[in-house]
Amino acid sequence: MKSTALVLLGLLATLSSVCANVVPSPLFQDHAVLQHGKPVPIWGTADAGESVSVTFAGQTLTTTARADGSWRVSLAPLAPDARPGTLTLVGKNTVVIRDVLVGEVWLASGQSNMEWPLKQTQDANAAIASADLPLIRELRVGRRIADTPLATFSGAWQVASPATAGEFSAVGYYFALELHRRLGQIPVGIIHSSWGGTYVEVWLDRAALASEPALLAAIDRRSAGIDAGVPDVTAKFAAANAAWETARGAALAKGEAFTQARPKTPWALERPYHPACLYNGMIHPLLPYALRGAIWYQGESNVQRTGEYRALFSAMITQWRAAFAQGDFPLYWVQLAAYNDGRPLGTDWAFLREAQTQTLALPQTGQAVIIDGTEHKTIHPTQKAVVGERLARLALARTYGLKGVVDSGPRFERAVFTGATARVEFAPSPVEAGDLEAEGGVLAGFELAGADRIFQPAEARIEGRTVVVTASVVPKPIAVRYAWRNAPAATLRNAAGLPAAPFRSDDFPAQKDANP
Repeated sequence: MKSTALVLLGLLATLSSVCANVVPSPLFQDHAVLQHGKPVPIWGTADAGESVSVTFAGQTLTTTARADGSWRVSLAPLAPDARPGTLTLVGKNTVVIRDVLVGEVWLASGQSNMEWPLKQTQDANAAIASADLPLIRELRVGRRIADTPLATFSGAWQVASPATAGEFSAVGYYFALELHRRLGQIPVGIIHSSWGGTYVEVWLDRAALASEPALLAAIDRRSAGIDAGVPDVTAKFAAANAAWETARGAALAKGEAFTQARPKTPWALERPYHPACLYNGMIHPLLPYALRGAIWYQGESNVQRTGEYRALFSAMITQWRAAFAQGDFPLYWVQLAAYNDGRPLGTDWAFLREAQTQTLALPQTGQAVIIDGTEHKTIHPTQKAVVGERLARLALARTYGLKGVVDSGPRFERAVFTGATARVEFAPSPVEAGDLEAEGGVLAGFELAGADRIFQPAEARIEGRTVVVTASVVPKPIAVRYAWRNAPAATLRNAAGLPAAPFRSDDFPAQKDANP
């Protein structure tokens, strides 16, 4: 009996110690990067009523944990600092977080092209070998779906090195690398929160769609439709696993090697498709971490619903800004690349790109155009260095105000139709951008339509800051389009090598592609 009592007392003491611990958000770990130049919230949990002090860079702040155990303080704006600092939290216990830098912090999110690791990209071996860059760091947020907003997540800060960089988001890494180089070797931290194959609506709070009840209802119906198929998918997956186990057992019994991979868990069973499920599990836990801005690469999964995308994407940006409570922080995204999904002349990808372009109506936004990529047969282009570099151009020019950085290709302004000719005019551009050019010397990707609204391939030539477009089979054009196909030829660019974004002069309704 006495021994039992002693055990119970020991357990109670252990539980009391655990409950009393000051625990910071998992964002605050060894190797973290804090944002300079703005207030820096630091938060976590402790016992209700517990006094918690936070010390960093000569500042010490003290607060008291609320009734629910949560606490938060806000450091005054910090200066950039590449020297490892120590963040210390003291309550009933002490937490020491080491090797903390102060620099630029960006959130990187989206689907598989943002998730795509550096090790699977073009020239990966050379990039990884040269990644001895201790001032570039990534925090990978673990995959997690949730029905309600969460406060924590799994993940740890990693310092860029040849041993770690291969697992970094390739786009995030190249973006960070360019900022680091161009901003005086400043520390750069990337908070990477992405999940392949996901819809935009899973990344925003349901409350953000309150003003769009019909749209939310349609999304919920689609989610319910996927749910209805889950039992069948589960049964098939179980059968596939059983067959794999049987085959493996038979091979091992014979002493034979068995190299067949275990069946992959079907996407529907991971269930990352309900509205807000990844906002709750992978974005909300990051609030309100101080950051400079966000980069985004997503849209492939919404191609079949282009009419909804602008409203959803705009709502996401607006809601994220409100949630982080740091004003209209910059958000730059990647416009979808050319992709031949078996229908290179289809237009659904073109209309999704248009929805992305229309989202530029929001303040502090920008779009990296990669329509000139050459890997049309894969939905995951491996040339990620150019993607990160073009995103960085937007940040360097617009967020950091660097002079002489060209951040955009030619921007369509209007088309003037005279007889059989369409003259396309472009917005004025910085002198550094230079003149219009045709990559490879051949201008391709233009189409004209007459009153029948049937678009035909057209010839085009550059005249100063305009492009003159004609087509013998369209004697009286009323509309011009450029690169308006799933996998178009697209060779118009400026002297800085940046491509023109796809555009159209018409507002004809999108039509479902037959199977061109």
